[in-house]
Amino acid sequence: MSKDKRVLGKVGMVLLLVFFYAPILFMIIFSFNSSKSLTHFTGFSLCWYEAMLKNHGMMESLYVTIVIALLATIISTIIGTITAIGLSKSKKVLRTFISQVNDFPIMNPEIVTAIGLMLLFITFQIEKGFVTLLLAHIAFCIPYVILSIMPKIKSLDPNLADAAMDLGATPWQALVKVIVPQIMPGIVSGALIAFTMSFDDFVISYFVTGQGVKNLSIMVYTMSKRINPSVNAISTLVVLLITITLTIVNVLPMIRKKTSPSKQNKPWKWAVAGVVVVGLVASLFGLNKSASTLPYAGQTLHVYNWGEYTGENIISGFEELTGAKVIMDNFDSNEQMYIKVANGDAYDVLVPSDYMIQRMMQEDMLQKLEPETRKECLSELMEAIKGLPYDPKNEYSIPYFWGTVGIVYDKTKVSEEDLENEGWNIFLDQKYKGDIYLYDSERDSFMMALKALGYSMNTTSADELNAAFNWLVQCVQTMDPEIVTDEIIDNMAQARKALGLIYSGDAAYVMSENENMGFYMPTSGTNLWSDAMVIPKNAKNPKLANEFIRYITSYDAAMDNSSYVGYTSPNKEVTEELGGEGGDYDGINAYTPRSGYDKDEVFQYDEATRKIIADLWSRVKVAASNAH
Repeated sequence: MSKDKRVLGKVGMVLLLVFFYAPILFMIIFSFNSSKSLTHFTGFSLCWYEAMLKNHGMMESLYVTIVIALLATIISTIIGTITAIGLSKSKKVLRTFISQVNDFPIMNPEIVTAIGLMLLFITFQIEKGFVTLLLAHIAFCIPYVILSIMPKIKSLDPNLADAAMDLGATPWQALVKVIVPQIMPGIVSGALIAFTMSFDDFVISYFVTGQGVKNLSIMVYTMSKRINPSVNAISTLVVLLITITLTIVNVLPMIRKKTSPSKQNKPWKWAVAGVVVVGLVASLFGLNKSASTLPYAGQTLHVYNWGEYTGENIISGFEELTGAKVIMDNFDSNEQMYIKVANGDAYDVLVPSDYMIQRMMQEDMLQKLEPETRKECLSELMEAIKGLPYDPKNEYSIPYFWGTVGIVYDKTKVSEEDLENEGWNIFLDQKYKGDIYLYDSERDSFMMALKALGYSMNTTSADELNAAFNWLVQCVQTMDPEIVTDEIIDNMAQARKALGLIYSGDAAYVMSENENMGFYMPTSGTNLWSDAMVIPKNAKNPKLANEFIRYITSYDAAMDNSSYVGYTSPNKEVTEELGGEGGDYDGINAYTPRSGYDKDEVFQYDEATRKIIADLWSRVKVAASNAH
């Protein structure tokens, strides 16, 4: 019986280790993958390490992460050590009270701490950025340091410092040469915990940062569409650095024990070495080219864009060209972007979607582009993307990406005949029950239902909207769909369902990952969407914003953008090259949107209809929940 228990224990331990370390091993292996695929290893390559080093945003995030973690660790360790020593000399009542207060942030949910710190900074009108991020990290690291050091202090003889001073030591010498060495294991443990907590933090960091300051966690979160494979490379590098650090921390004491006291390095030498290392790291990631002779040297451009929606070299290329500093923040939805801008947050360039641009124009939130910008950019654009209904003369906006909404399907499960015969109504075909994805977007879901019924997706008719609502309710009650957002991209690339509602740019990626996937646009029509660059009324640097818009529309920048993100470029030359023979998306019909089809429409903004659809969609999701 005991033998069986030992075997089960060993098996359990192996399974536990596999559970913890298999994902890390998987990540390391795929950091050397030659393709973008996160699921299929196609060959050994260092291309993602090269891409990582060239990715301005990623290296900036790594720099911020390391610097914040180091500074937070050093400061919190010093404060925590002093506090712990002070508490050991305090009265029991005070010591107990402070200890309980110290435990509170550790037990408190991170989201509560994050909101509290955010409100604190807002109350005292402290502009969110690097300083607020550092202060927040110091605040939540200190309790862990104190908690690590207190047990070591409690184990000390309370008369140790007095004995040292009786033998002639000054209070400082007693502290540094007697007390600190005795509690050093606790200090090191606290520092390592503080560094880990700071390096890994997302929730608190997300709420207290601003001005484009992002750590690695926030950067990965902003990859809302799909994970950049360079993340595997930078994560592998982080794992390597942590492994080396832990090895040094564990091996160094053993080496020092074997070394005679006369040969041991003095503490100050280690301190100097640490400062040098920190300086080298900061220099490595923080060096910038002198840009004093460039036209916009010293100026800053604030851009608000979707996450993972910018080419690898866009920001660095523009900075090298102009000498300006680009700070890019990311949003998850048009509504999130609108709220921030409406509340007075100042950005120079925004990248909202068509209907939101129309809304912002109606509310006088945008300024017109410079005539030269409009003229230069329009000369680069495809005819199909010029003069769309939300901005007929392109006075306020220049398209950034564009596409359609359609059906991504598994060719091994779905016949083209079904697609052609049923169109959007294939989402009601019982043959595919439990094997479909709906997209969690009220606009696109109602577009699908309205088009399936033969109505305009911009209808304001209550009867037609109710008919679309009933169509969607029938779908969720009888077809058992899974309602998702961007996870549809990787899920369909792995053929987890037969079909789903998807944006054409995402479908292009899915098709490039899995040759069995196809993309179909029903003949009853679909949504012709576009995201475009605009300049808000409160922009602080509109001249530089116009320069940025012209730069993004140019061939080189548009090629970098489209080839990296995978969405269709409005630049006609880029689209023809990438979608044409021999291009990256040759043979992938999802990359080149259908244009000139009279049943395809662009969303028109109507506040009353938006509210109705939002309410109806929430009721559809309730019906979906009740159907299970």
